[in-house]
Amino acid sequence: MSAPTLAKSKTAKPRPKSPGDSGAPRTREEFVRALRRNVSAHGFLIGAVLCFSFFSWYPIVREFLLAFQKTEGGKTTWASWSNLTYIFNDPAFWQAWRNTLQFTGLALVLGFAVPFLIAVLLNEFRHGQGFLRLLVYLPVMLPPVASVLLFKYFYDPGYGLFNRILELLHLPPQDWLQSTDTAMFSVVIAATWMNMGGATLIYLAALQGIPGELYEAAELDGAGILRRIWHVTIPQTRLILSLMFLMQIIATMQVFTEPFLLTGGAGPEGSTTTVVYLIYQYAFNFNNYGSAAALGLVLLVLLAVFSAAYVRLSRDSDD
Repeated sequence: MSAPTLAKSKTAKPRPKSPGDSGAPRTREEFVRALRRNVSAHGFLIGAVLCFSFFSWYPIVREFLLAFQKTEGGKTTWASWSNLTYIFNDPAFWQAWRNTLQFTGLALVLGFAVPFLIAVLLNEFRHGQGFLRLLVYLPVMLPPVASVLLFKYFYDPGYGLFNRILELLHLPPQDWLQSTDTAMFSVVIAATWMNMGGATLIYLAALQGIPGELYEAAELDGAGILRRIWHVTIPQTRLILSLMFLMQIIATMQVFTEPFLLTGGAGPEGSTTTVVYLIYQYAFNFNNYGSAAALGLVLLVLLAVFSAAYVRLSRDSDD
């Protein structure tokens, strides 16, 4: 009697592959289902790309072209560098940059330092942090126009809240928005109050990520609160402070809403005319779209430098 063999019979048929096996032909229903799924996914992607192209890429390209063009009598001609030459020779250009840099400097002193200090104070509270965070973030949730009009009422030289406070302190009243000495500072105060809530919560989240052992070790070494902030808090939050510093510069150099609503844009003797407001003037007051685009191009290049630095810091933080 011969032993059973394990060899395959030549007549044995191969096992049919399941539809999920690689290289197996799909049924019509599976093909249609996969096609619908991919079409939906690509449809959403194409829609997002089209919106981004129309509202972001196209205006950027159009601005580049418009900065080197001139439109007169409904006819557009190539202007080469004349628009850039015009804005560089315009005294308002340099005044707008001085005002913008002044606003940025004051906003960094107040809008960068004050939220960090408030976050440090909030981090020390053990009870009611939720309510305090809501209270700090509340100005951000208000419409910007409503917040600016509220401060315009506070700054009123006759019945404004700030002059009433000065009167109670037996101090002389101030022409907050009507004086060249205080107009820009008044705008900075309003802008800081409106926008500091988001920065405060970001700083607070960074502070709560610092290990408590570091503070305990500092206390054992006899460090007071100022030394703990300087030797523990700031070094542990150096990266987020750098990122917020760059974001603050990028945001403040595009300021428009606050000076436009508080002082009418230009302010007394042009003391609150910013670069973005000058772009608005070129385009809508003087109908000089080429110069407006040229000034926007200059601002774009400058902000691109800070944005590149921000991206670099963000990438280093991820690594």
